[in-house]
Amino acid sequence: MSKEIMQLQVTSLGHRGDGIAETADGPVFVPGALPGETVSAQVAGGRANHIRIEQPSPERIEPICRHFDACGGCSVQQLAPGAYLDWKRKLVEKALSDRGIDAAVEAVVPGAAGTRRRAVLTAVRAGRHVLLGYHEKASHRLVDIRECPVLVPEIVAALAGLKRLAEPLMPKKGELRVTVLSTTAGLDVTFDQANRNYEQKIAQLSQLAVELDLARLSVNGETLLEVRPPALDMDGTAVVPPPGGFTQATLAAETALCALVMEGLGMPKKVADLFAGSGTFALRVAKSASVHAVEGDAAAIKALENALRIPKGLKQVTMERRDLFRRPLMAEELNAFDAVVFDPPRAGAQAQAEQLALSAVPHIAAVSCNPATLARDLRILIDGGYELQTVTPVDQFVFSPHIEVVANLSRK
Repeated sequence: MSKEIMQLQVTSLGHRGDGIAETADGPVFVPGALPGETVSAQVAGGRANHIRIEQPSPERIEPICRHFDACGGCSVQQLAPGAYLDWKRKLVEKALSDRGIDAAVEAVVPGAAGTRRRAVLTAVRAGRHVLLGYHEKASHRLVDIRECPVLVPEIVAALAGLKRLAEPLMPKKGELRVTVLSTTAGLDVTFDQANRNYEQKIAQLSQLAVELDLARLSVNGETLLEVRPPALDMDGTAVVPPPGGFTQATLAAETALCALVMEGLGMPKKVADLFAGSGTFALRVAKSASVHAVEGDAAAIKALENALRIPKGLKQVTMERRDLFRRPLMAEELNAFDAVVFDPPRAGAQAQAEQLALSAVPHIAAVSCNPATLARDLRILIDGGYELQTVTPVDQFVFSPHIEVVANLSRK
């Protein structure tokens, strides 16, 4: 392993936010470097370390967070906004191109700092102290954050209090997972992988939750205290998601995604919402069409069912709990619908896409947080006779390599 200092010319930005320098021995990944920069660094195993920027890019800007150099929560704060959004759009273009899909990708719908309402943090014990934050870049060590510019101010203000809550819950070994959601009623906090003896401390935990004015506190899947229902306003319908359950990370992105989906569905009378979660799309669509919401998670379906108990002038919404990875809706079932929207986890929806490709559904809106698996599923649909109408990235996860995408298709 060479300790020799090399000079590298960075030519591109990789899909994880590292600069890439091409050398005679192959590509070298240069964390923190930008295209057009000259750096000196030690290189081992195709990765640079002890990096010094010799000639900075004109697109380089000052990161906005004191933790940026170490924290692995963000990877690209040092890139100017225009170049940053262009990089994210190119991530989607490359994913499509890798699957042989030649499609125009729309400009990225930008996100903003200070708007992320959902955070997944980690707590660990370090001696007598508890650290709370994100893992360091390419490390198992934890950055004890004092600020996080991507999060809504309500979560940032609660960081010290969350440490106090974490203290009696810390497992003897390993890490404690902390999910925080900012709702209309306050913070909804969920701890997972907590010490099993937490039941002996319920009174203490409940008192702390009241002092911190939390809406709800849950531990290892059990709700310990609910002072107020932690509801999200989904276009006029109050939905209380399950503890630690999936929600769109920012309200602005949720609004943008829903607008793009509605545009792609046309004017349907009957819609299937697959991987429906707690009803992010179903509740919007139900204002003008009947909806069949299909979701594998029982708690998410229950949350949607509870939200619909109070009449809100919506069209009919039916619900089905079904594992769409193992039992996708078949083509014959899908043919009963005028349009379909699907928003699967990062693994994508290959089995479901294969059935959609065999169906006669006129319009499909595909939503994904993983351009690679989305491109795979779109390839299946295109090969099955669908035409890709629009592809629009939405920057829900600012300063990270993650990008949300909505692709709208119509049958030829």
